[in-house]
Amino acid sequence: MSELTDLGRFTAAVADGFAGDDVRSAEVSTAFLTQQGVRHTGRGRGYRNHVLSLRVEDAVGSCAVEPGELADVPVEDIAGTSVQQLLQHPRAAVRIAALDAYLMWKYPHREHGAELVVDRGSSLQKSLQRAEFVVDLVPPGTRRVLVVGVVNSLLQRLRERGIDYVPCDRKGGRTEWGEPVRPDGLPELDRCDAVLATGMLAGNGTFDPLLARCRDTGTPLVLFAQTASAVLPRFRDAGVTAVSAEPYPFFWLDGGATSTYRYTREDVR
Repeated sequence: MSELTDLGRFTAAVADGFAGDDVRSAEVSTAFLTQQGVRHTGRGRGYRNHVLSLRVEDAVGSCAVEPGELADVPVEDIAGTSVQQLLQHPRAAVRIAALDAYLMWKYPHREHGAELVVDRGSSLQKSLQRAEFVVDLVPPGTRRVLVVGVVNSLLQRLRERGIDYVPCDRKGGRTEWGEPVRPDGLPELDRCDAVLATGMLAGNGTFDPLLARCRDTGTPLVLFAQTASAVLPRFRDAGVTAVSAEPYPFFWLDGGATSTYRYTREDVR
């Protein structure tokens, strides 16, 4: 479908009623920003997460942002605004969170994805189990993966399986094992068999170029999505191979059991 050629066109189509006319009347009842810092026991480095989350009816949609990115956006003013209005908001993070919440309400994960449970445990235990579920989606026979959005637990699982990887992240830096992190992944795509990318790409403007390139080259594109977890599975027939979708509350917010949802072509419902 033409609406699925890129994220911007899809968002505009949903605002026009592509996924339901109730987009005009549906409102965000709650808006909140989660700020989190973590350093797993036994790991040498920590990281931060800032996530905008919006609630529509019984669904919560989310978009991760860089720390301080929404400092000038009064989150409380978003509550009470219609989804249709928010899909035209000048800030991409607000548009994506609203789109995610609306689609989560319209297409609940429990009805459309294959549920996988991340067992209770320490932050590191849960991170590694979630990483196992994500890496399971990498196509068999893959020798080298372009990892866009560095998560050390994912890299650890790839290393354990003997899969080489090229780590990329806009922040640059180094991995837990001292490997250089490239700030731009697209130039590295030609020497990789598959791509494993974070859903954060949906909020920072880099999803569409990667999707187009993977579609043109036929490179498998696997996504692990807390950001836009209900949005990105819609692109499975438009260049996305599989999605590990993880709605709020994420594994790092709760020490108890939490759910992720697997979307592959075999799991279509």
